[in-house]
Amino acid sequence: MLHIEKPMAKDNLIRFDWAAKRLLRQKSNFVVLEGLLSTLLNEDIRIERMLESEGNQNQFEDKFNRVDMLAENSRGELVIIEIQNNRELDYFHRMLYGVSKAITEYITMGDPYSNVKKIYSVNIIYFDLGQGKDYIYHGFTEFRGIHYNDILQLSERQQEQFRYKNVGSLFPEYYVLRVDEFDKKAVTPLDEWISFLKTGEISLTAKAKGLPEARERLRIDRLSVSERRQYDAHMEALRYQRSVIQTSLIDGRAEGRVEGRAEGRMEGRVEGRAEGRAEGEKDKALSIARRALQKGMDIADIMDLTGLEEADIEKIK
Repeated sequence: MLHIEKPMAKDNLIRFDWAAKRLLRQKSNFVVLEGLLSTLLNEDIRIERMLESEGNQNQFEDKFNRVDMLAENSRGELVIIEIQNNRELDYFHRMLYGVSKAITEYITMGDPYSNVKKIYSVNIIYFDLGQGKDYIYHGFTEFRGIHYNDILQLSERQQEQFRYKNVGSLFPEYYVLRVDEFDKKAVTPLDEWISFLKTGEISLTAKAKGLPEARERLRIDRLSVSERRQYDAHMEALRYQRSVIQTSLIDGRAEGRVEGRAEGRMEGRVEGRAEGRAEGEKDKALSIARRALQKGMDIADIMDLTGLEEADIEKIK
């Protein structure tokens, strides 16, 4: 009788976003993140160390650059990993800001511009961001001739110094992984990784670099009692957040239909959806924060989860 191996149960593995903030920062677990980055960038990536980035604030109004993970690879390049569950219309601007801030944080005044580090911005998104057919997008800078359509290259001396061939290779590169858009069978190693990011499952036959280690090291039963309690609180907050978002969208559509019958269907639906989202956004975040506090989540984690300021959370605390 033919025996078919089934994927590991979803509840047996820790969600990647929670692991990224804790377990994957440990040097012994770098192999998991190295596997994801090597598969995505299609080259062998080795992580030397994890860095902290809080965006040195020279002014009160300056924004923090709090990213989920900031790593330095063996070539001295920086890799930003952001995992975003909440819907943000200006998320592309956030990507740009995060890269710009990292560039300025890791160069000292008086240093030559050649010390500016190459940056990869990897964004794992769990909401509908932009419009497109694909679930993975790669953005980069290219200098192309207007008249001859050629690619501007570095001089031989520049190539020796910077280890790149094209000018554009010196500039940041962006990856957007629209996880929820993945809806097919995992065939390639990258598909296997996207499938894990979406479902929390790793097939017993998955061979993509880093996934066998993730299957073993991200088991829920390896968590301590305290870590398990925090993880359960995180999952409960995410479930509640998704429920509130869905309710907000339904209410917005309902209001739109009511207004549409009176003032015009199309205009009413658009306004209703916008008003439903806007009015429910703050209440949604506060409700999630209140439940997360009751579950024992850290304030920093609640800020990341809800987008609220620390002062807002302290008020309901």
